[in-house]
Amino acid sequence: MILKLFILIFGAFACSVSVIFIKASTEHSLLVAAYRLFVAAFVLTPFLLRDLKKLEKKFSLKMLRPSIVPGMTLGLHLITWVIGARMTLAAHSTLIVNMVPVIMPVFLFVFSREIINRREIAGTALAISGVIILGWTDFRFSREMLYGDFICFLSMILFAVYLALARKNKDHQGMFLYIVPLYFVAGLFSMAIALFFVNPVKSYTLENILHILGLGIIPTVIGHSILNYSMKHFRGQLVSIINLSQFIFAGIMGYFLLGEVLRLNFYVSGLLVAGGAFIVIWSLKPDK
Repeated sequence: MILKLFILIFGAFACSVSVIFIKASTEHSLLVAAYRLFVAAFVLTPFLLRDLKKLEKKFSLKMLRPSIVPGMTLGLHLITWVIGARMTLAAHSTLIVNMVPVIMPVFLFVFSREIINRREIAGTALAISGVIILGWTDFRFSREMLYGDFICFLSMILFAVYLALARKNKDHQGMFLYIVPLYFVAGLFSMAIALFFVNPVKSYTLENILHILGLGIIPTVIGHSILNYSMKHFRGQLVSIINLSQFIFAGIMGYFLLGEVLRLNFYVSGLLVAGGAFIVIWSLKPDK
């Protein structure tokens, strides 16, 4: 149980790295979203083939079906996430897009009939108070930052649906049989949208290629895959609250790597989120 918890925290850290790559990249937002998904899908394909061989099965449409809706949802989430992240601070964008605990109970109930307990409610309330404190001053600093926060909020709703669907599919035959098709579907869906706005047939700088590879491997192959794995073993609300800690990692990296100034509200928010996570972890009861 403790090992799985540390794996989840590491997954949250891996996901938080995405905002650094996104801000450093100058490539079109839609192409960034699509390519990172293709990178993840191709990197993990050998594991999919390995599992198919073990099960002595061939990949079929029936096996693809559970990944279609989550894949399209993930594609939309990443598109809005890339756009919003470039319009506001790293800590803000990461925190807002991970406000999932606010609405996760609704989607968990709709998709899995999972109801959060009292300590999860208390931990969620404390963590979300940190979100409110962080976002309260944005409008006074920058109207563009506020727009970026709003787009990240839309991305957060899509992220919550994506995670709740992972919880619903927790009994799927194997993780790689679920997430690899999911990444392919998300990549194709994102690229289909991108074609309406940008021509992907062009030259790419080495720097942008490295950023996309980094996005595909660290926050997607490692981060998102761990989140999907954790949704199989922990209650959904716990995963969403631990994942909220992304903004702490992102804020620290934004300070050291991007020179972004962290105001007092960031530190207060971080303490509240950490406190909320502690309350939920205290009553930790993973799935058997």
